[in-house]
Amino acid sequence: MALLAEKKRKMVQEEADTNMRTLLDFLYCLSKQKLDDLNEIQTDLQYIEEDINSVEKKIIELSRANDRFSLKLGMFADDPNSKFVTQSGPIASKKKWVHAQLNALQECYLQKRRNWVRQACKEEERDTDTLNREGYNPGLEDFQSVLTNFTRCSQLRVVAELRRGDLFHSANIVSSIEFDRDDELFATAGVSRRIKIFEISKVMNEPEDVHCPVVEMSTRSKLSCVSWNKYMKNHIASSDYEGIVTVWDVTTRQSIMEYEEHEKRAWSVDFSQNEPSMLVSGSDDCKVKIWSTKQEASVLNIDMKANICSVKYNPGSSIHVAVGSADHRIHYYDLRNICQPLYVFSGHRKTVSYVKFLSSNELASASTDSTLRLWDVKENLALRTFRGHTNEKNFVGLAVNSEYIACGSETNEVLVYHKAISKPAASHRFSIDLENGGDDAGSYFTSAVCWKSDSPTMLAANSQGTIKVLVLAA
Repeated sequence: MALLAEKKRKMVQEEADTNMRTLLDFLYCLSKQKLDDLNEIQTDLQYIEEDINSVEKKIIELSRANDRFSLKLGMFADDPNSKFVTQSGPIASKKKWVHAQLNALQECYLQKRRNWVRQACKEEERDTDTLNREGYNPGLEDFQSVLTNFTRCSQLRVVAELRRGDLFHSANIVSSIEFDRDDELFATAGVSRRIKIFEISKVMNEPEDVHCPVVEMSTRSKLSCVSWNKYMKNHIASSDYEGIVTVWDVTTRQSIMEYEEHEKRAWSVDFSQNEPSMLVSGSDDCKVKIWSTKQEASVLNIDMKANICSVKYNPGSSIHVAVGSADHRIHYYDLRNICQPLYVFSGHRKTVSYVKFLSSNELASASTDSTLRLWDVKENLALRTFRGHTNEKNFVGLAVNSEYIACGSETNEVLVYHKAISKPAASHRFSIDLENGGDDAGSYFTSAVCWKSDSPTMLAANSQGTIKVLVLAA
């Protein structure tokens, strides 16, 4: 009994010792993590303090050059030690907007600041101390450009509105909107089985009740997508619910080519910007097909093993195509070798409904997981995730220019994101006339969006058939 008691006492001591050592190990790990966090925060604070000094010096230089001291540093007006304080006027308005978006802007600033320091040190151009003392560095300059654009545009203003068909009819859903190469005409297509083409100048300058298309073409099936030829102004392609891809001559209102190889609904079609005779399409038959207007059969066929929702040529290349599919991923192909994709971008949790290029390196994607994502197709990197809209089951539209990403929402809104900020910069909600048949306001959603090149003007349509011309404004 004595031996058993001694053995039990030792076991209790060993267990207590093990527990204490486990606790100590946890505290060591936590201490290291917090020290790392502290070091990172101290480094960030050093960057911020240096940039404050740099910006204040820049303001003094600008003020002296203008022989006045009217330029204020509104972003730091809450700092009692700041020498640049303002309480009213445009700067106060921008300061309020910055404070509302502080977390998202902070993330952008620190990312750009850290990345520039890492890049410069990696290239061994200068050491870190030199980088930190040189003042107005490219990382801060890059963030200033983002902040300037972000605070310049905080709302979407309606400048014109038109209705594509009879109100409150399901056949009014607009699936696709796109400007022509010169931004003079825009085409709309949807479940009404018609391609309607409008002059943007007339839509913006004439009363709402007199908007009529300058060209209208009837189709056999409901339409999912349209794409203008980037060289031949009078050519436009469409894809439809029967899987047919058609190239139209807008001048004659006749089809030039009809491709019927897809076995199911074709969701997307896109003309190449570099090779005007080439176009790509994607379908529910899990196939991506490359077509040439010079021949009747497809040039290439890619079997993806998953439904295809969106296809897009890289604007800087006629051999690279991005494909969004129901497997939750984006497949990026080099058409010279279609045996396997060049890259596969993973991260979305549901179907990828749209892919659009901001530039030859930047690709935006939308998914029914209610997120947008930005990818670097040159470096094979995930850059950013955008949240703020609602998208769980419908195609709500995606449009991009070099700086901004616009998308629809199942809350009947259109939202705009700056590509460097993960939260919306502006939004606009479509109104519903409940007295004239709109009995279920929650059933309406934004169905298509489109930018007018790199201007602040955009088009947005909803499932009620309303199309609005919106301008991104301060």
